[in-house]
Amino acid sequence: MAETLVSNIAGAVLKKIASLALPEINLAWGVKNELRKLENTLSTIKSVLLDAEKQQAKNHAVKDWLEKLKDVVYDIDDVLDDFSTETLRWKVEVCGSLIKEVSNFFSSSNPLVFRSKMGQKIKKVRLRLDHIAADKRNFHFTEQVMDIQVQNTRRVQTHSFVRTSDVIGRDCDKETIIELLLSSCDHENLSIIPIVGLGGLGKTTLTKLVYNDERVEENFERKMWVCVSEDFDLKMLIEKIIRSATGANCPQLDIDQLQTYLRDNLNGKKFLLVLDDVWNEDLMKWKELRDLLMGGANGSKIIVTTRSKKTASIMGTNTSYNLGGLSSDECLSLFMKYAFRGGEEKKHPNLVEIGKTIVKKCGGVPLAVITLGSLLYMKAEERDWLYVRDNDIWKLEQKENDILPALRLSYDQMPLDLKQCFAYLSFYPKDYDMLKDNVIQVWIAQGLIQQPDGNQLLEDIGDTYVNELVSRSFLEVVADDGEIELRMHDIVHDLALSIAGAEWLTMNSDTTKITGRVRHIMFPGHDLSERKFSLPLQNLTRVRSFSFQNVETSVSLSSLDMLMSTFKCLRVLAIKGADFEELPSSVGNLIHLRHLDLSCNRCIRKLPDSICKLLNLQTLNLFMCMQLQDLPKGIGKLINLRALYLTSYQSCLPEKELEGLTSLQFLYIFHCKHLTSLSSGMQHLKALRTLVISHCPGLTSLPSEMKYLIALETLHIFFCPELDLLEGEGMQGIKNLRSLILESLPKLVALPEGLQHAASTLQCLRILRCTGFATIPEWLRNFTSLQKLELEYCPLLCPSEGMRSLPPVQELRIKGSSNLSRICRREIDDAIDLQSEPDNHSYPWRAIHIPDDVSLDSDAYDLDIYLEHKDFETDSYDIGNMDDDKSEDTNSAYSFSMPDC
Repeated sequence: MAETLVSNIAGAVLKKIASLALPEINLAWGVKNELRKLENTLSTIKSVLLDAEKQQAKNHAVKDWLEKLKDVVYDIDDVLDDFSTETLRWKVEVCGSLIKEVSNFFSSSNPLVFRSKMGQKIKKVRLRLDHIAADKRNFHFTEQVMDIQVQNTRRVQTHSFVRTSDVIGRDCDKETIIELLLSSCDHENLSIIPIVGLGGLGKTTLTKLVYNDERVEENFERKMWVCVSEDFDLKMLIEKIIRSATGANCPQLDIDQLQTYLRDNLNGKKFLLVLDDVWNEDLMKWKELRDLLMGGANGSKIIVTTRSKKTASIMGTNTSYNLGGLSSDECLSLFMKYAFRGGEEKKHPNLVEIGKTIVKKCGGVPLAVITLGSLLYMKAEERDWLYVRDNDIWKLEQKENDILPALRLSYDQMPLDLKQCFAYLSFYPKDYDMLKDNVIQVWIAQGLIQQPDGNQLLEDIGDTYVNELVSRSFLEVVADDGEIELRMHDIVHDLALSIAGAEWLTMNSDTTKITGRVRHIMFPGHDLSERKFSLPLQNLTRVRSFSFQNVETSVSLSSLDMLMSTFKCLRVLAIKGADFEELPSSVGNLIHLRHLDLSCNRCIRKLPDSICKLLNLQTLNLFMCMQLQDLPKGIGKLINLRALYLTSYQSCLPEKELEGLTSLQFLYIFHCKHLTSLSSGMQHLKALRTLVISHCPGLTSLPSEMKYLIALETLHIFFCPELDLLEGEGMQGIKNLRSLILESLPKLVALPEGLQHAASTLQCLRILRCTGFATIPEWLRNFTSLQKLELEYCPLLCPSEGMRSLPPVQELRIKGSSNLSRICRREIDDAIDLQSEPDNHSYPWRAIHIPDDVSLDSDAYDLDIYLEHKDFETDSYDIGNMDDDKSEDTNSAYSFSMPDC
């Protein structure tokens, strides 16, 4: 299933050629001429790439042509990167000024050797490209517009019949959905219930169980089942609904006649409509259809099944029902049902034991269980079962309706640029919690995120991509506590591996041969030694990513030097959790490097000065390098650095070096034990958007130069016992702040007055474990954009005028603050009394759940209050014991008012 995507890479290279040909750069004539020829040829090829990429699945010759083209395009990218890096070096080191123009780059003062070498390199790759361009005539490709991004893959149509005995483990889900269907509101004649989940989880099967239940049959006058699947075309959908409702086939009617016929048949009737397998994310298309369905009787319902959270939010009037996976026991029962004939598993206890391991690969996804069970049906040889157990699902045979083809449908719906980013996620190990910022930084380093016309930052585009993958259920947010952590389901990871193909390699001790097309290597082993770099790796000069992840493993200087000398085209180098005292100076030769991660090294004491030659470097991660003394002089030359994670012995950030870091957007300062102040050089970091300071025991205040951080949006400060934010002017003038988290700052007694400058922008304010914090200021009422306010474990926090006049936040959490929560107990009593008045508008808070074991009569009980505003969409709300965050929800729901403090 591996596929080759060249169109985005080609587009990025064309943009790079255009940027090199800017009129202010006086190119030598030979170079300019070769660049023009290269651009023309690549543009011609690019116009047919969409057609070629569609054909490759069924035509091996096309796939081979695309692979050869990708090799050349990557090589062109490397040559152009050489050129742009030399231009940058000339600008920084030779001109001696960051703002001086380079119009004389190819003047007589520039070395003739480089000029000649550059012309030869460009000509060489251009001739290779010409040969490939000539070969494309053999395939008769069709030219297509490159912004046509989504493939409309035909999906299997579904129906409403199901054998109940074939379904395992969905009884509770069924009862929950039926309860939603049978509930009714007098003021609501139509409500929509979205069922959301990953492909293969069984959304359609669950809906069939509900659809055929006797209680549902009795409750609705008319039931209709429509498989949407294809384009969300209004006329086609009306025809399908009419056909399901009446049996009539009306292709001869125009759309106006159809809508009249539809409304006549539904008006005044209580109906249930299932819209199965919906992909539409266009609100206006949905509104057109919904308006035609509004004439039913009160209590009419629509069930929507979809893989997209965005689709669910557009269509649903109820909170989405997020379908989970099956339990281990349920998966095993389902597996046995498909792997054996009835009762035969008792004859093969050895196979059953292997089967228990196999189902763990499926992660609770029923279709994956069925796929692997069916693959082993009637196979009694242990070797067949061991083969399935020991291989990733993507390496096993797949039929049209199996799990990977089912997930592939979701992948086919992605835009081209998102497809590349998704495939790159296969580079992370299974069951690995990925930091969102790290994922985006690596995407940028690899050139997978392209800046469209306009000023949108690459990081913001990457954030959109992550949200899109979460919406499509390809990524899951597993933590959001200052830093967002993401995880990929094992089955989705298998899909990513199947798409990535030969470019990605995870090495192990048995790896002896590697193809020359490998460009991304993951090395999870325990021994990064010279032996590992002998035969397999020596000729892999085109590798662009190398990642070694292991805690407390020593690495020799010679091994590192061999790595630097071998992989000269690296964009990403991550050596995490490995211990070495010295980074070889040869790292300065990795001129293409964008991302360098040396985090969690317990031994390294200094960085070589040659690291300052990495002018393309965008991310430098020195997190938890506890012995690092300081940053090398000249670090300010890294004018493309966008993210710096720093742990060091420095007492102050180097003021002079900060002047050069004009591109820095993310600065993370961790465990700097000797840090007493940041730096007055902070004023130069005018692009800085995120500042995180954690575990800096000597830091006493923030510099007044913070007011120059005009782009700062996120400020998180943790575990700084001597920091007093009321000292100095550190918060003065920060006008664009969106998120402020203050945790474990015992000297924080009140919010600094300077925070008022962010009254129109601050969206999230969290104050956690600040034992001296005592009051909420009255001026917080002016924070009109505030959406989330958390006050946790601040024991001195008392009722105040500020608490009485809080702005209408969407989320309010008060925890571990007994002075407040005891007062709030009487508000819960009032809320219980008002449960018969759910529409009482004087209570702006959404329904919440109270655990059965909560005793509101207990004076000692300290409530954990978590409220959601009625206008805010969310999935869960809870009030629980402050010592137990995992309180079970009950079916009792009450409205809750703002605490009268």
